[in-house]
Amino acid sequence: MSATEHPPLLVERDGPVATLTMNVPERRNALGVPMRAAFVEALEELEADGAIRAAVVTGTAGVFSSGGDLAGMEVDALDAARERMRRTHKMIRLMVHSRLPLIAAVEGWCVGAGLSVLCACDHAVAAGDALFRAPFAKVGLIPDLGLLHTLPRRIGFGHARELLLFGETIDARRAHEIGLVDRLCAPGEALAEAKKRALVLAELAPLSLAFTKAVLAEGLEEALAKERELQAALFMTADHAEGKRAFLEKRAPTFRGK
Repeated sequence: MSATEHPPLLVERDGPVATLTMNVPERRNALGVPMRAAFVEALEELEADGAIRAAVVTGTAGVFSSGGDLAGMEVDALDAARERMRRTHKMIRLMVHSRLPLIAAVEGWCVGAGLSVLCACDHAVAAGDALFRAPFAKVGLIPDLGLLHTLPRRIGFGHARELLLFGETIDARRAHEIGLVDRLCAPGEALAEAKKRALVLAELAPLSLAFTKAVLAEGLEEALAKERELQAALFMTADHAEGKRAFLEKRAPTFRGK
């Protein structure tokens, strides 16, 4: 690793609590393939570490995550698209099915796939100036990383439809009002507050928490199977190509339903 490179995910252990920090500040912690692979490796290690009883997920440089890394979405065949989704789903399965309670600590923007990461967690703390958006339709894709399963279960189908179909930005107050986040705190304090909440969970009966999570996760596999087929097909469409070009060129897309 050169001096200008850095690990895409930082892992810190502090007593019974681990902190996973998305660490690609130059891309606002976009969830590229290296970061997703790092999540898988870290979650598998933590799952096997009996000393860890809870984990916090956050982002560096005052941003949770800007979502998927569109610049790295070079998929030109259906089989490659399906394989990409298979690898991505491993990360989400590990989060949702983990024995560990996971707490999201959100500062700044939480967008697209970043919102999927939040909703794969069990509890969410956000700074009062955090912002949230799910603009998948603006790049010709469906919500992924399990979001079509996890978001309605967090905020209800009505609010989920509004957030996913319109792709509009909501602020932290509104996010708290609809249940997208569980607690608000002062800007810059999300991580500290999340660690406090994690310590509370770390003192509870671990098998009780794990079994509760297992029941709440029911239905995820069916949702991921459908997501894999639909998202892989959308990667091949002209509308996705146009949405990606428009995003990278910073202009409004023109979709034709093809």
